[in-house]
Amino acid sequence: MDEQKQAVAPAPAKHKHLAVVCILLAGSLWGCLGLFNRNLSALGIAPETVVMLRNLGACVILALIFLFYDRSIFRIRLRHVPLFLCSGLVSILFFTLCYFRSQQVSSLAVAAILLYTAPTFVVILSAIIWKDKITKRKLLALVIAFLGCCFVAGGLNGQLTVTTEGLLLGIGSGLFYSSYTIFGRLALKHYQPFTVTFYTFLIAGIGSLFMTNTQDLYTTFHSPTGILLSLGLMVLGTVLPYILYTKGLNDLGDSGKASILASIEPVVASLVGIAAFGEPMTLGVVLGLVCILASVYILR
Repeated sequence: MDEQKQAVAPAPAKHKHLAVVCILLAGSLWGCLGLFNRNLSALGIAPETVVMLRNLGACVILALIFLFYDRSIFRIRLRHVPLFLCSGLVSILFFTLCYFRSQQVSSLAVAAILLYTAPTFVVILSAIIWKDKITKRKLLALVIAFLGCCFVAGGLNGQLTVTTEGLLLGIGSGLFYSSYTIFGRLALKHYQPFTVTFYTFLIAGIGSLFMTNTQDLYTTFHSPTGILLSLGLMVLGTVLPYILYTKGLNDLGDSGKASILASIEPVVASLVGIAAFGEPMTLGVVLGLVCILASVYILR
């Protein structure tokens, strides 16, 4: 039997609801990222350094936990290293770079809408790779979830514009973002969720080292505020949601459904903006929330 494969056997039907909860929690925690990113940026920390803190910091925290929890999590075979190179570099690092750049050349609304083409990629690729059924219910939930993201981003007021570069970067961010669900599901055939999460962030963390500078690190850790924000980014914005999402994906066994459920992220992000940064509660946010909840109900 392949290493750790017994840890990823299909979950009983009664665990499916728990898997849905795990994915919704993961999406909600990702939606809180802006709380840490904006405040770190206010301290003068460059986006590239925030990426490094998130990826490498998450890796260090996971390593410390697993060192005492279960060292077998560190065991992998060399033939699977390319799989983790893909999940770490493509799914995490390339996605972040594309998304950050997309936000620079397009409006945040355009970047957000293009990012959430990801569930569409997942549904299509899952049908091709694993022959997952594209049911009418899944298609309906996909359309409603994407419509909800458009509402939240304010993309239905007819005022959005996008350049060719912004369009390519935005679609690229959605494709790279969706690839974690694909690579993660492939890795889960051989390893338990903790192993997949750790090695993904180990690779992403190493890659992120080439994008930062020591002055930013000094600025970050020179104040208690910077330290607390960094820990929040690493633990609440990265470690917990990726463990929850990978665990939920493992138990659910449906990549498309998992990706659609995670679309709750932009709704939570909007609510965080309203509560923490005084952003206005718009009709679009309310309609987006209704759409996302409707898609979750359809996929229950």
